[in-house]
Amino acid sequence: MIETDSPVLSRPLTCLAAAAALLAVGISGASVGVTAQAAAATAEIPDLVGVWNGGFGARPVNGPNMPWTSENFPVLNERAVAFQGVFDEAIAPKYDCVPAASPAIQYDPYFMEVVQWPDRVMLRYEKDDVLRSVWLDGREPPLNEFTVQGFSVGRYEGDALIVETTQFVFDITGFDDYNGIPSSQLKKVTERYWRDGDDLRMTLTVEDPLFLREPASYTTRWLPAREGYRLNPYACDPVEARRAVKFMIPKYR
Repeated sequence: MIETDSPVLSRPLTCLAAAAALLAVGISGASVGVTAQAAAATAEIPDLVGVWNGGFGARPVNGPNMPWTSENFPVLNERAVAFQGVFDEAIAPKYDCVPAASPAIQYDPYFMEVVQWPDRVMLRYEKDDVLRSVWLDGREPPLNEFTVQGFSVGRYEGDALIVETTQFVFDITGFDDYNGIPSSQLKKVTERYWRDGDDLRMTLTVEDPLFLREPASYTTRWLPAREGYRLNPYACDPVEARRAVKFMIPKYR
């Protein structure tokens, strides 16, 4: 587990500022330059580090109409409507311990931990024990690497972190856990994270020209976790996960 109370991991931003300060000393030898460089380095990078509560009290609980409401529900094309029409809940990958993916996992009512490094941001979710790496070093997604979570690159813009994720695999429930909407290898998810006082906020936009007629978006927030809180292991058990399927009425007989 990544512990935010570790002096090395909890505040990488401080390391960035210190590095900038040392560089300034080497170049100019002036204490004024040190202060200016350190302040600039800190000001350009928003502090998102911490454990964040996305559960009850932070936002409405997810479901068929949340976060996708009548106002922002995705506009599906004929292909998506056809997939949705034949979908049977029992075939959902979650019953085989396949983790949730974007854009659903960000809204699941669990905690999330954020750690910032100079070359990446780590997003760890209590749901499904998912760990995402957001690369800040300018690398390109591997051409032949497609995964459930995709490949994420990021950058800082003003007071926000922008994350762009591509390279997803086809997923029969890749849009959310409730509406039976699939997603394809063309899916692209863009997240914008910023601080609003003590809260962490995010606007997410998902594009998938294979299934969506236009991009769909939602905005949500996390509250600071109580002091000392650590993420609990999700530890999905394949046998237990399949147990619920036994009680489902199959769509096809």
